[in-house]
Amino acid sequence: MAEPGQESEAAGPRVFATTHWSVVLAAGESDSVPARRALETLCRAYWYPIYVYVRRKGHGPDDAQDLTQEFFAQFIAKELLRFADRDKGRFRTFLLATLDHFLAREWNRAHRLKRGGQFSFVSLDERSPEDRYRLEPADHETPEKKFAKQWALAVLQNALAALEKECAADGKGVLFGEVRGVLSDEPDDGAYAGIAERLGMTEGAVRVAVHRLRRRYGELLRAEVAQTVETAGEAEDELRHLMNVLRE
Repeated sequence: MAEPGQESEAAGPRVFATTHWSVVLAAGESDSVPARRALETLCRAYWYPIYVYVRRKGHGPDDAQDLTQEFFAQFIAKELLRFADRDKGRFRTFLLATLDHFLAREWNRAHRLKRGGQFSFVSLDERSPEDRYRLEPADHETPEKKFAKQWALAVLQNALAALEKECAADGKGVLFGEVRGVLSDEPDDGAYAGIAERLGMTEGAVRVAVHRLRRRYGELLRAEVAQTVETAGEAEDELRHLMNVLRE
């Protein structure tokens, strides 16, 4: 996988002014609309790694979906935020520790009617979570390793979705559709020529466009990671960790 592009200097200070995670931490102390929205945003972006973790813990499809929904319902209701620890630093670490605490408690099946009511996280994907889970390759990874890998993939997917949205807004949706497959890895010989022919561009212009999109992808990737940590230093450490997880 190609290394992400360098983040622009202008983007850095704004990213860390108020991250989702810093708002989550503050939400344990006071109630506010921004805090609630930040919680919802993070939960909606990262529900699938939680579902996979619960499945790997031995729960069946129906129970795993109910547990995932109930976990996030309680999370949004701030019943679990008292366990948030600023010293942990990373939303990923806190979320997994909180989930273990949640699963360790006696599960009252009467609570399957979610107190969160209006919140639905598991059904956001076009496929059901179990349909998506069945596509996972057969392996013997621990729940923790599977969670880490799915979390890393979710970060990449969220950044790529943000880039796609930007390209569509700039009238470059067709370009993005052609080059998205070469943004993370160098393509085979002739790939750029084929893209150029389909788009009516020169091969050089395609290479320049890919270079710029890779750089922007790197910026968006760092911005996505920044939402789950508190400082720029933590973001770089977290990004390196996620890349290493995907290489394992």
